[in-house]
Amino acid sequence: MDRTEKREFVSSLATVFAETSMVVVTRNDGLTVAQVTVLRSRMRAAGATFKVAKNRLAILALDGTRFDSIAPLLKGPTALAWAHDPVAVAKVAVEFAKTNDKLVILGGALGAQTLNADGIKALAELPSLDVLRAQLVGLISTPATRIAGILQAPAAQLARVFGAYANKDEEVAETVEAA
Repeated sequence: MDRTEKREFVSSLATVFAETSMVVVTRNDGLTVAQVTVLRSRMRAAGATFKVAKNRLAILALDGTRFDSIAPLLKGPTALAWAHDPVAVAKVAVEFAKTNDKLVILGGALGAQTLNADGIKALAELPSLDVLRAQLVGLISTPATRIAGILQAPAAQLARVFGAYANKDEEVAETVEAA
């Protein structure tokens, strides 16, 4: 890589750090090309990106961003994973690390908040952003259906009372006619 390529790489990585919400730092001790390809495809399916970067260039790209606190993690054979959905990137990384001991999660950052490996694992246990949105919509719509049911209940009760009076009046009329 010559100097211009390095500058372009640092600027593109800095742009990524400015636009993303979550970065996970992993250590790759002996992952094969096939394993990295599988990991990248899983990340891509979850809307995340997995990239092996030179630590020195990644530290230059981190400088001045909200993720600059993860710079001390960039030692040895590391890789970065990022996404807009913080839960998705954490889930994929943690699930892959469970099945492959050559990928170790070192930590990461969610916005300006630095997370250790346990923080990333805890984040991976949360439901995804889509599931959280569905749960929120369910919580919001539940009171509305209850209110509609409550508003309809008095009308239904009135209809039953009127029906009972109508039946009673019919029974009285039938007994008067029969007498």
